[in-house]
Order: sequence, then structure tokens, then C-alpha cells
Amino acid sequence: MARIALDAMGGDHAPQATVAGALLAAAELDPSHSILLVGQAERIEATLDALLAGELAALAPHRPRLHVVDAPDVIAMAEKPSAAIRSKPNSSMMVGLRLHAEGQCDAFVSAGNTGAQMAASMVLLKLHEGLKRPAIATIFPTAERPVVVLDSGANVDCAAAELVQFARLGAVYAHDVLGRETPAVGLLNIGEEPEKGDTVSKEAHALLAQSGLNFVGNVEGRDLPAGRSHQAALDVVVCDGFVGNVILKFYEAVAPLMVGLLVKAGFEQDRIMRALRDLDYSEYGGAPLLGVRGISIICHGRSSPRAIKSALKVAVQAVDSRLDEHIGKRLAAPQSGAAA
Repeated sequence: MARIALDAMGGDHAPQATVAGALLAAAELDPSHSILLVGQAERIEATLDALLAGELAALAPHRPRLHVVDAPDVIAMAEKPSAAIRSKPNSSMMVGLRLHAEGQCDAFVSAGNTGAQMAASMVLLKLHEGLKRPAIATIFPTAERPVVVLDSGANVDCAAAELVQFARLGAVYAHDVLGRETPAVGLLNIGEEPEKGDTVSKEAHALLAQSGLNFVGNVEGRDLPAGRSHQAALDVVVCDGFVGNVILKFYEAVAPLMVGLLVKAGFEQDRIMRALRDLDYSEYGGAPLLGVRGISIICHGRSSPRAIKSALKVAVQAVDSRLDEHIGKRLAAPQSGAAA
């Protein structure tokens, strides 16, 4: 049984998209799971009533599994993270993460201010022992199978040892959530040879080669869409948050570009959209902030109901697989391999 707290006020389309996403998730999840809608109670209740009286009327039987938790304040998308978490302790984000920290729920999901969620997660949930920084793990679609890329935005500058920690985090996530038995880890670089790249990349390569992980060497940007290097299929790709976020934003632009070009060429838009479905971020919903003591899922600010639904399902899977427990064990025994 998993209890997931959802920041109902987080995101560009909240609370409409978040509440609708929660209803969609409840309809697909096992009945043992429940969702806490954290935010301004009157607005949430009104949104629920409107949705169940209209387009989502068929989902009314699942309403009892959604529980509203009042949180009067909202952290805006443009607010400075450190100031926001200090000045708004009763915001939907802070209340939801506090519920998780106190054991009243098993995971937290938000499409709100990413910087605030990262900062609040570190303050309230804390980091696993021995970890210097958390990392955002994003699922990238490829020609073969999805690949975990981290860090995709939490840390702009990273030391080599931190990249190795990210690799360990990503390997556990790939094992627990994606079902990869012995995840293959690649280091994103400007060339395949060990001597390529800057000082940090060279040092990280040497450390990863001795890490006990299934390290397959350097990979290049062109290997990401392919899902493999010439050496092996990929499960985890490690980089700093600056590079990872640039690649993520580029990936997000690929599908709209391709759709536009093919429509101009006369292809039917619906067929194109179906073909490119795997490039849609809403298929994967949210990215976990790995390294904090708990499950904190970061969603795109423009998340649709479908994306919120997917993120809630990812959160449940992370809880059911005991991802956080396995990360703690992996960090405590880093030389014992990739899987927990």
C-alpha cells in the first residue's frame, strides 16, 4: 500500500491538471494505493466536484481514495527557492514534503517550482549518509529502450567523485524501476577514448572503471538517441547538471520539430503523433530527485493530467520497489555491484 502526496497547486495548469491526473491515476492504480491532494482545500474540492460532474464523471467510484490536505499557501514558479521555503512553511509543497518526512505518506510529487522542491527535499528529507548532492534522474526515450540520464539539472558543476555517486544512484533506479538486471553505465563525453574530455571527465572515467559498476566507458551525444554506444546497450548515462539540462531541453524540442516538418510535408498529424508518442515527456511523467531520504518526484511545470498520472504511477513503483532503501544500501556498500 502506497500513500502518495501530490502538490495539487504545483504547475502551470494547477489545480485542474493535478486533480484530473490524480483521478486518472486512481483509476489505474491498485485499490490499495491512495493519493493525498495537498493544497488550498476549497479550490481542490471545487475542482474535484466539477471534474466528476463533467468530463471525468466515470471516475467517481475512485473519489474515496483521494484525500484533501489543506495547505493555504502556494510557492510560485518564479519565486527564489531559499526565500520561498523559509517564508511559506504552509505552502502545498512544504506541507506535502513534511507529511513525507513524518511518515504520513510514502512519496511526494510536484509540478511546481523545481528549485524550491529540491531545496525543500534536502531540508526536510535530508540526504543519504555519504552523499554530497542529490541528482535529478530523467528517462530519455531512445531507438532501443529508455535510458536514465543524471544529473539533468540539479548540479551545474560536479566533481568526479560526485559523478560516480550519480552513477550508483542511476544504477539502482534502472534496476528497481526499469527492471535492468545489471545496468550498463556510460559517461557522457566528447569522445569514446578514456583520455578524452576535461579534467573532471578523465578522473570520473578512471573512478568509474574501478567502481564495481557495469561501466561501459565514455559515450557521445549521438549515442543517446540510439540507446547504445558501439560497446553496449545503455541503461544509465552520467553527466553534470549543466550538460544534462541542455540535452533534456533539446530532447523536448525534437518531437514538435519533427511533427511540424512532417505535417508541412503532407503527412497526417494524428499518425505522426502516435509514431512519436515515446518522445512525449508525459509518457514518463516525472523525474525522481535521487539521493534524498525518500521519494520526491519532480514534474514538468507544463504537466498535463496524463503527465501527472504517469508521475504518480512512477512514485508508486518507486515505493513498491523499495528504491530509497536500496539506494541507502548501495551507498553504504559501493563496491558490491550495481543492483541492490
